[in-house]
Amino acid sequence: MRVLKIKKKYIAIVISILVFIIIFTKFSSSYAMQSYYKVDFQTGIVTATTLNVRSGPGTQYKIVATVKKNDYIRVFAGVGNWYIVQVEGDYVGAVSKKYVRAIYPSTSNNNSIGTTTTSSIMTADEKEVFNLINTQRANNGLSALQMDEETQKVARIKAQDMVNNNYFSHTSPTYGSPFDMLKSFKISYKSAGENIAGNSSNSGAVNAWMNSDGHRANILNSSYNYTGIGVVSSPKYGKIYVQLFIGK
Repeated sequence: MRVLKIKKKYIAIVISILVFIIIFTKFSSSYAMQSYYKVDFQTGIVTATTLNVRSGPGTQYKIVATVKKNDYIRVFAGVGNWYIVQVEGDYVGAVSKKYVRAIYPSTSNNNSIGTTTTSSIMTADEKEVFNLINTQRANNGLSALQMDEETQKVARIKAQDMVNNNYFSHTSPTYGSPFDMLKSFKISYKSAGENIAGNSSNSGAVNAWMNSDGHRANILNSSYNYTGIGVVSSPKYGKIYVQLFIGK
């Protein structure tokens, strides 16, 4: 009887070890660390109607946010078939890379997205917003806006005025309405409009505009063919954005 008890004890230990090995092997294969890799762009545009942002690079991870078609997302890195991204609301997660199209920063003279020789007067933030706006116009069958140097200066002055005087409005206490301001700076136009935003990222500002009927209408207005964009740092919002549209 004693020998039989010892055998049973060892059999139980062996079974426990085997169960542990099976569980450990399954856990390791399911949750093994994947290698991250660099991507050659920082901003992507969503191509799916609705895209889930997950807490990790796989469908087994929970959904933390969703983004819509033509929304912009900031891309940090790739891991397998997923991108690690930041989306509106400052959510960070992973999205399937097959539903994201790269938007490359414009450092070259690429007229297909509306870059002109006057783009040298723009900051890096302003250039990115300019290109993101023209991508939205291209996606909707519209011609690219061209940068107008004088309108560009006015947009930046207006953005700085909003920060200096701590207001968020189309009407400036210094310059009046956007139309008054354009006239005071001797800019002639047939039609004009203005978008303003306070946001922590360039893509976030453009996404917010595209999700607002009035701002979207300005961006996709075929009567506008020139623009000026001002982006300045803001202690309240992160950045203040002003985009002036004019039709000549």
